[in-house]
Amino acid sequence: MTGSGDVVVAVDVGGTHVKCALVDTRGDRRHRERHPTGAERGPEAVVATILDIVRTLADRARAQGLVPQAVGVAVPGVVDEVEGVAQHAANLPLRDVPLRKLVAEHVELPTVLGHDVRAGGLAEARLGAGQHTTHMLFVPIGTGIAAAYLTGGAVLTGAGAAGELGHVVVRPDGPRCACGGRGCLEAVASAAAIARRAGMPAPEVVARAVAGDPAAADIWRDAVRALADGLLTAQALLDPEVIVLGGGLSHAGDALLGPVRAEVLDRLTLYREPQILRASFGDEAGCLGAGLLALDHWQGRTE
Repeated sequence: MTGSGDVVVAVDVGGTHVKCALVDTRGDRRHRERHPTGAERGPEAVVATILDIVRTLADRARAQGLVPQAVGVAVPGVVDEVEGVAQHAANLPLRDVPLRKLVAEHVELPTVLGHDVRAGGLAEARLGAGQHTTHMLFVPIGTGIAAAYLTGGAVLTGAGAAGELGHVVVRPDGPRCACGGRGCLEAVASAAAIARRAGMPAPEVVARAVAGDPAAADIWRDAVRALADGLLTAQALLDPEVIVLGGGLSHAGDALLGPVRAEVLDRLTLYREPQILRASFGDEAGCLGAGLLALDHWQGRTE
């Protein structure tokens, strides 16, 4: 049985920020926070931050008369969801960390560990822009770029690490990527890559490009074209009906969607034209998805 005061703790660990929330059984977020990840401090400090956030949120829930029932944690990179281990991430110093076990022991609550992008895709498919769609590709664009492909509401994981669209090479002679490769989509078109090239935050680049600044417009155009190249590769391989763009860069709205749609449409050949939509939950999809994973895990245990 679930009660009106039942919630789960949801945490999405990103390369720049940790997004976290208390999520109730309807999927509504009763409380939201975000904190700096502090990845530069090293793995022990990042894990300590995650544990502290989970403990603080569980305590906050109890103080508000809510009952925390489970914890969902989403992390990027290669994740062993069966064993609950964060194996490797290009933008985080986590290597073979048994995060599920550490969190569960720290707060004494059932815990599930998931992949941040697959969790975000689940949120968009169930509650957001991908509702009523059978085949959906979710592509968050933030510090990095990845993807989750959902068909019939299920996330396809391959052998465990499917969806690393950000590490598809789109510019063979391009900049070095955090993964060690060169010319990856993430190294060219992510918000972090745009900021590195421009020497200013990506949202400012977008604003200046829209206002007619030639230098900003060139940088933005190059990023959009690279992103379209990556999406065309995904379309040829997966044939989604809908592509949902999320992450922090999705806040650019039509400044992103308009040119990306135009670039993709201009180069489509044999395959269908996908709908390209903005994510309903922006860069908080992974956090909400972590909550949904925790709800599924807890309700599966208690029903």
